[in-house]
Amino acid sequence: MTDSQPQAQNWNAFVEQWNEQFLEALEDNMEAQAQFVESWSETVGEMSEEEEFSDGVEGYARAYETWMNASQQMVDRMNDQLEGEDVDIEEFRDIWLNTSNEAFKEVMSTTAFAKMTGETVGDVLELQEQADEAAEETLHTLGFATEGDVVEIGDRLVELERRQHAVEEKLDRVLEHLEEQ
Repeated sequence: MTDSQPQAQNWNAFVEQWNEQFLEALEDNMEAQAQFVESWSETVGEMSEEEEFSDGVEGYARAYETWMNASQQMVDRMNDQLEGEDVDIEEFRDIWLNTSNEAFKEVMSTTAFAKMTGETVGDVLELQEQADEAAEETLHTLGFATEGDVVEIGDRLVELERRQHAVEEKLDRVLEHLEEQ
């Protein structure tokens, strides 16, 4: 009986650990789904064209179906384990990782996602331009040369070189004309 008690304790500890990991993974999944739905509904809410809206809803539906299939896989594998099958804990992690990748692909393939990504990139580029302008103003205020200053000086040097070359050509023609006389 003493042998069965440590085995029961080991089993209970294993089941408790497994339950904790499963619940943690389930919570993470639910949180990810909630964030996904929130982000998606914001994007869909901003769309004006019906085709984009329809495409967005279909992409969300496919992604949601992917999450539901993963949930079913988790339940099935949990039942397998409870029935005595040796199921590696990493298999549960892999189910969620693969599901996340698949759901993300479903969403990324929509025109709504492309539109949102394009708008985000545009916003980032605009912010970067504003930051560059602010940095240039600060450098000017501090008396430092900026990239714009260096480019302007380079342009002036090229123009001066062009003019000097033209003057040298004219001078060569004048000298040739004086030598002929």
